[in-house]
Amino acid sequence: MITRLFHHWERRLAARTVDRVVRPFEWGVDWVPEADPALPPDASLAAWAAAAMTDTDRFYALPRSADFRFDGRQLTFPSAFETPHPENNTVHARYFPADAAAGARRRAVVVLPQWNAGPEDHMALARLLARFGISALRLSLPYHDARMPPELRRADYIVSANVGRTAQVCRQAVLDARRAVDWLESVGYERIGILGTSLGSCLAMLTAAHDERLTAAALNHISIYFADVVWEGLSTAHVRAGLGGSIDLERLRALWMPISPAPYVTRMRGTRTLLVYARYDLSFPVRLSRQLVDEFRRAGLDPEVCVLPCGHYSTGIAPFNWLDGYRLIEFLRRAL
Repeated sequence: MITRLFHHWERRLAARTVDRVVRPFEWGVDWVPEADPALPPDASLAAWAAAAMTDTDRFYALPRSADFRFDGRQLTFPSAFETPHPENNTVHARYFPADAAAGARRRAVVVLPQWNAGPEDHMALARLLARFGISALRLSLPYHDARMPPELRRADYIVSANVGRTAQVCRQAVLDARRAVDWLESVGYERIGILGTSLGSCLAMLTAAHDERLTAAALNHISIYFADVVWEGLSTAHVRAGLGGSIDLERLRALWMPISPAPYVTRMRGTRTLLVYARYDLSFPVRLSRQLVDEFRRAGLDPEVCVLPCGHYSTGIAPFNWLDGYRLIEFLRRAL
């Protein structure tokens, strides 16, 4: 009965968003300069994804940059991955310095919000982190907030039925997060963690798996595969509709493997990790969340696990948002 009630509530909360657009399926080979034009689009993308998986350090390699602009509150810097949209090529981040009265130490957290987060989303969480002695740098994801081109109303270009674009823009988000770590390190932070929610959780894990400077990762709403969430999730039903009969799940999973958590679990060794999922989640199906937890344990890792007594959308509503926020902050205070 409780499950039915929460699922009904989740569907009602999801239905409040009325501006979702079903975009047509595209292979998106034009977003992949390394793609082989001599091959059919699907084969070309498959070869590119397979090559990426042979050396993911190279796939997520980040050239150093000192081109940071900081006004004491707002940080901007160029993205390491250039897209056709100029607005999206500048990264925006809001900085919340730790409260000195809280006994602040040289520790900080990069905060990655959820897909389609508004300009103020996760700002309250960042302020709370700062109040409890951890500086926070809240990033706007690609195609969000000030990075959104005029033709968009939602951040459709980071998750869509365009396969190549989705992979590359998620890769861009990881490179942006790593460059944010560069800045935190340059201003003197010695212990740095990362916190991500929903899509941000996936991107946070990819970042932590490829950046040894991140010693703690709080992953809030989790799944083992990127493609499976899009295929099954309530929040991405319109993306699945765009995929239509043009591709099957097995092929999509392989093409999006470079941006999926599954292959990177063993790379989280040495990173203190919190895995959070919601018992009645329809957007990140619980089966996929539990598979990621199981994969950590099979790899001999010992993550902390928190199961919220709510769903995906209801996590943002009291008292569940208080419980979630408390668990994330409490973990990061100990881990850093």
